[in-house]
Amino acid sequence: MALKISVNGKHLSAPTGLSIFECSEKLGVHVPTSCNKNGKCKECIVEVNEGMDLLSGLCREEEHLGGEFRLACRARLEAESGSIRCHTMRRAQMRIEDSGWTKPGNDALEPAVRRDGEWVLLDGEPLVRTPGPLHGIALDLGTTTVVLRLLDLESGEQVASTSFENPQRFGGSDVMARIQYDSDHPGRLLQRTLLSYLRHCIDDLDCDSATIYEIVMAGNTTMRDLLFGLDVSSIGQRPYRSVTEHELEQGLRESTTIESTAKKLRLPAFPAARVTSLPLVSGHVGADAAACLLAVDLAGSEGLTAIMDIGTNTELVVNGGGRMLAASCPAGPAFEGGSISCGMPGLEGAIERVRIDEDGRVNCDVIGGSEAPDGICGSGLVETLGELLRSGRMDHLGRLCDEADRFNLDESGSVYLSEADISELAQAKGANVAGLEIVMKNLGASCKDLDRFYLAGGFASRLDLDSARRIGLIPDLPDEKITRIGNAAIEGATLALLSINQRKELEETVRKIEHIELEADKDFFNHFVEGCQFKPLGPGGSVA
Repeated sequence: MALKISVNGKHLSAPTGLSIFECSEKLGVHVPTSCNKNGKCKECIVEVNEGMDLLSGLCREEEHLGGEFRLACRARLEAESGSIRCHTMRRAQMRIEDSGWTKPGNDALEPAVRRDGEWVLLDGEPLVRTPGPLHGIALDLGTTTVVLRLLDLESGEQVASTSFENPQRFGGSDVMARIQYDSDHPGRLLQRTLLSYLRHCIDDLDCDSATIYEIVMAGNTTMRDLLFGLDVSSIGQRPYRSVTEHELEQGLRESTTIESTAKKLRLPAFPAARVTSLPLVSGHVGADAAACLLAVDLAGSEGLTAIMDIGTNTELVVNGGGRMLAASCPAGPAFEGGSISCGMPGLEGAIERVRIDEDGRVNCDVIGGSEAPDGICGSGLVETLGELLRSGRMDHLGRLCDEADRFNLDESGSVYLSEADISELAQAKGANVAGLEIVMKNLGASCKDLDRFYLAGGFASRLDLDSARRIGLIPDLPDEKITRIGNAAIEGATLALLSINQRKELEETVRKIEHIELEADKDFFNHFVEGCQFKPLGPGGSVA
């Protein structure tokens, strides 16, 4: 039996001694590198999902890695038979980008970068004298996924968009794990790895990188500060605040916004191009939540309006009664496929829709149309739970009713949902529910009082509302009160890139928001435990 290796779904029979990098080259799979495969740049990270024992042992250059991660240039095939399955951190584009961008009217275009004759100006100051287009990048830096949009700053048109998996996952799947990793490992490995991937990604965009004059980024507090090389240890301990928040309180800065240049971060753009973040709301409610506020104009909304950006760290902001409240829900990566046996991001090969017929037959829709799925993504997980509950194959406590310890989603049983997976999803849901209930309680309201519920997040645009309501992931509101807006963070970052006035207004808005610390609420644990049950959120705002 030959040794078989699969990289990003492409297969090869390979002889002993080849590295994963060399196998990838034979398969035509691009693996990021800047050091010609000698282990120095540490960019060629791959996640090994099967066959780790068939590879050579960890070498010195891989000491910073753990779990299922290896450097493609260091890991070599040692066995003569068996199967190895792995993937790079730059797989095909995610579903998250399908919504696209609708440019605003010309009267709404107020970018910080403008042209005056042959001069390119940044905030009215001369930057360079050169002809050619004016480009900018909107960046959403998520714990799991990184999304970029290249914009023409003169027309507001989207020129290109792309995304990739956040390569920092070797440091942990959630923000607290990455904070700990960054503290334990000197040399800013997380920052260096991310910036390396960003360089490759920007280089691949269809434009002259010298015409990129500004990059505006949104991201949760930890991801944002890691990008700029700040010490993130203070975010991991009470009161869970960025160093920029502490400096703001001490009068050392006027905003939590961070600025740098492309040259300092060694990003491929005009050297003096500004790289800037949006401001934080508070604590773990970061610049991604601020971007969501812009995307839906939450500050200008009427009635009682909430936006929940479901992800590894779920952010919730509610506006009503003259107050705006925000909270961070430590949901973890489960609804993005992390910590789930067959979970994966919304890539080709992922199950995204699930239906169970009356006779028990399972019907699945797979991204890309493949008949043999590789795993299941967030929208598929929610619908699987909803269908198991609807068909009576799972009770409200998350126990499968046929005494099995897993539910198979394909005939071969290679993609399945185990009771342990269901428990992970229940806990993620419980954190979100607790956040929603506590914030609404602080406003003297309940979920039934909501006039508008904006549902954001990587899988929100594909989410089945009936399943989400049935399991209690979202409030039990009628369809007309729920708006799925997909990746609101990239929409908000795009608006901020195209309008300096929007950024100024956002600065004023975030200062007015009250931050609710969920763990400080005496009923937090009760809300969490109730929220872990798979039941609709009742009319009183609690699990029925």
